[in-house]
Amino acid sequence: MEQLRITHYYHSGFSVEADDLLFVFDYWRGEKRELRGSRQILPSRLSRYRRVFVFISHEHIDHLDPVVFAWKEYASVTYIVSSDMPIGIRGKRMAPGDTMQLEEGISVTAFDSTDLGVSFLLNLHGRTFFHAGDLNFWHWRDESSLKEIEEAEQEFISAVKPISRQKIDVAFFPVDPRQGTMFEAGANYFILQVKPRLFIPMHYFHRSEIIIEYARTASSRTTEVLAMPGIGDSILLDFDEEGFLNISFPPEEPEDSSEEEDEDEFSEENPFNDSDLPLTQLAEEDEISGEDSAWDEAPGAESDGEETPPPVSP
Repeated sequence: MEQLRITHYYHSGFSVEADDLLFVFDYWRGEKRELRGSRQILPSRLSRYRRVFVFISHEHIDHLDPVVFAWKEYASVTYIVSSDMPIGIRGKRMAPGDTMQLEEGISVTAFDSTDLGVSFLLNLHGRTFFHAGDLNFWHWRDESSLKEIEEAEQEFISAVKPISRQKIDVAFFPVDPRQGTMFEAGANYFILQVKPRLFIPMHYFHRSEIIIEYARTASSRTTEVLAMPGIGDSILLDFDEEGFLNISFPPEEPEDSSEEEDEDEFSEENPFNDSDLPLTQLAEEDEISGEDSAWDEAPGAESDGEETPPPVSP
């Protein structure tokens, strides 16, 4: 296996590129389309790969952009989703504890989350990549009662325990400053228990200065913490013969203005493109309206060979 490329798109969206394969986790272009132009995954890029695997950890709108279902028009795409997704979301469903073989030497295992859905561990010919989804110690210490904090802590410890038995090379994990005091508690515990070789913070809601400072102070003897604060940032990974993980940075790619118009091909299926509403309010309005969610009817959402059941309200 040649050099691997990791790209952070926006929020919790990452990809791992290995030769002619692309693995995409929780892709989202943002509430106000912060991910624009050639920083997006566009049709011209998708056509380069023999296969594309899209992982969706859960149904929250900041982890699922309906545009991913349009990618099926441009590449051979396999969707892997959490088992608790709404019926209208089609794909290969996984519950905690499930393992799925994707190709020879490539598999994915689902683990639990402390919110909706699952977390994913991708095994790529012996190299492992963990995407936490919304797995975190969601304690909200400045607002919650002591009992609520203790319950959240126990839930998190239980969820991390089986993951700590795994060898993890790269982990993508939430470091969310909205939690206030001790916002990094979940990340610190995960690093201490799991000891991933490389830890990359995500889910930081525009507070790039926070995760830059966290990366500066949180590295340990067993784990290197690396911030990828820029939209579309990429790194290159090499595993040498002795098993050492070498990190380098690719040369900056010029913006391709010719692809700016391509993003409009996908825009019709995303109901959040022009919204200034906060994510929580958008979710509440969906629940109040009782209408089917926009991604239930996204093109290509049904899995091959299966009859698509009628969509249901979220």
